[in-house]
Amino acid sequence: MNYGTVKSVDIANGDGVRVSLFVSGCTHHCPGCFNPETWDFGYGVPFDRGAEERIMRLLDRSYINGLSLLGGEPFEPENQRALLPLVRRVRAELPKKDIWAYTGYIYDRDLLPGGRAYCEATDELLDALAMLVDGPFIESRKDISLKFRGSDNQRLIDMAATRRGGEIVLLG
Repeated sequence: MNYGTVKSVDIANGDGVRVSLFVSGCTHHCPGCFNPETWDFGYGVPFDRGAEERIMRLLDRSYINGLSLLGGEPFEPENQRALLPLVRRVRAELPKKDIWAYTGYIYDRDLLPGGRAYCEATDELLDALAMLVDGPFIESRKDISLKFRGSDNQRLIDMAATRRGGEIVLLG
């Protein structure tokens, strides 16, 4: 997997101050996307051990609430497989840090068994998340007043409550 950038201090993509990883590769190609260069799976640089170590160091600061995974598309199956070791490590070494992910896929259509982005890594990745922001960006539904999302079709899903209860629990 490649990535475009790591933001060491991000207050726009999740609750509190966060470290954000922008992965490369996205098949959605939403019109009006704020990050179209990351559609290309070859964009940026390879996500390697050095990048993982840097993220872990950045996350270990007391004022950082957690990690946000964006793109591109973190839930492209090849990106899920590459992100899972990082997510496991964050959960094991920094359990008080939460993890958010943004996806253009629809949770209950695309990320559950039989869905088009579901793979062997999906369940574990979803179980590690505090919040999933799902749904494609739709330019005609853009609303800059929304917190943590770009268009009003996108949902803020409380993943712990959703996975525990089997029903989607929305925030906001």
